[in-house]
Amino acid sequence: MDEIQKLVLETIEKDKQTIIFVPSRASAEKTAEDLSKKLNFYYPEFEKNVLQAASTPTKQCRRLSHCIKKGVAFHHAGLLQKQKDLIEDEFKSGKIKVICATPTLAAGLSLPVFRVIIKSLKRFSGRWGMDWIPVLEYMQMAGRAGRPEYEAFGEAICVAKNEIEKSEIYDRYICGEPEEIYSKLAAEPVLRTYLLSLISSGIIRDEKTLNDFFANTFWAQQFKDMKKLQDIIDRMLTMLEDWKFIVVERNGKKKDKDNDFISASSLVDSSSSSTSKKMRATMLGKRISELYLDPLTAKHLLDCLAKHEEINKINGNSNSNSKSSFSLLQMISHTLEMRPLLRIRSKQQDTIQEELLNNYDFLLEKEPSAFDLEYNEFMNSIKTTLFFEAWIDEKNEDYLFEQYNISPGEIRVKLENADWLLYASEEISKILEYRETIKDIRKLRVRIKNGVKEELLPLLKLKGVGRIRARKLFANGIKTPMDVKRMDQSSIGQLLGKKISEKVLTQLDVSIKQVSAGKRKGQMSLNKY
Repeated sequence: MDEIQKLVLETIEKDKQTIIFVPSRASAEKTAEDLSKKLNFYYPEFEKNVLQAASTPTKQCRRLSHCIKKGVAFHHAGLLQKQKDLIEDEFKSGKIKVICATPTLAAGLSLPVFRVIIKSLKRFSGRWGMDWIPVLEYMQMAGRAGRPEYEAFGEAICVAKNEIEKSEIYDRYICGEPEEIYSKLAAEPVLRTYLLSLISSGIIRDEKTLNDFFANTFWAQQFKDMKKLQDIIDRMLTMLEDWKFIVVERNGKKKDKDNDFISASSLVDSSSSSTSKKMRATMLGKRISELYLDPLTAKHLLDCLAKHEEINKINGNSNSNSKSSFSLLQMISHTLEMRPLLRIRSKQQDTIQEELLNNYDFLLEKEPSAFDLEYNEFMNSIKTTLFFEAWIDEKNEDYLFEQYNISPGEIRVKLENADWLLYASEEISKILEYRETIKDIRKLRVRIKNGVKEELLPLLKLKGVGRIRARKLFANGIKTPMDVKRMDQSSIGQLLGKKISEKVLTQLDVSIKQVSAGKRKGQMSLNKY
């Protein structure tokens, strides 16, 4: 029995609860699994609830169900929201005694924790290997213990491997000062998004309102370097104007494409009126702002959608669905909003490269050079696209977990992001009147939502019929709502169940026949013979 297990058992003997913070998901699951073998609690109902949260329970779901019935759970971003809610609610009720969690549980929740055990204060930090976490992150984790609404006091215990590490932890975290908080406003993805939003909403209308607004930001107060911020703003305004998201008028005239952009700072220093430079959002820019899209993502979508519509026109809309789905899914996968993308393992390199070659003609963007810094992210977007394709090819969550190492919780997040980006693409296509592209996107959105092949789309128009029921109907030769309407009611009932079949038939304006006693079709009792 290791030190952590001893601390947990000691906490339970005091009739208290504990959270163990670990650096990774794998560690959270392994720690919980090992602890479950030491505890004598038994809650079989929890096991059932965990498994029912997923449409098809995965290896991770089954692992969690085995742990939670013993009063211990693991908690990380890979779980479904229903599973997280169950763990948090039952921890508050006192039935779950221990949660093994990644730092995702370190903020935003007040739980009845007496003792926090921090297994490691180091995290993997990319090329630099393992590194110490910030003091602020340590304070967030330690701060889960002894919440005033639950406990009079709490304990936070850091586990050190040796005396040297013990001394380092004491100096760095117990005696250390929390890091300064710095404004991220000057980061270009943040600034270009807010700049478009401010212009679109009318808060910024001209040079004066722009400078007045940014002069009062936390960034300006903290760094006292408005010139640096102004240079970035100038560059962002040029970019937004070139992309036709905003219109900038100088002395009542729009910018001449052949002239260089006029610096905002030079206009402020001049004696001319502040109204010499006015800014307003275009209809496209306003819609992009309303969709909460990063303008860079919007530009990427615009370029890809234009090519998609052009291909549709050239081919007379003869593009197969597989071509269209791969094209659009790769388009949304290679965006900042979809990150983190699914990373390619070393043993998958050849497979993903082969899939890229098979689908190369369907790309809506140019493949970057292999020496480009963005190339790895591009390849990761291909793997993410293949995950989406597997989902709409009706592969279940267990298959996706084994093949793509993506857990049920991550699947839901990716699907929600995909639906949002496809909706945004549809809205942009409406403004640009890309009619054929709109049709393709709408089909794909339904397929993403339900995880189905295109052949099941007609059946999904029926309320109460989802992925599994639609496939069952299709396998029995029922391919459209009219096929359902023409089929014998008792046969529909056997396929869908009585309640669902009645709802479906009601939608089709079919009068439901009540089968009287002794007149029932199908299998009969032996007493009839």
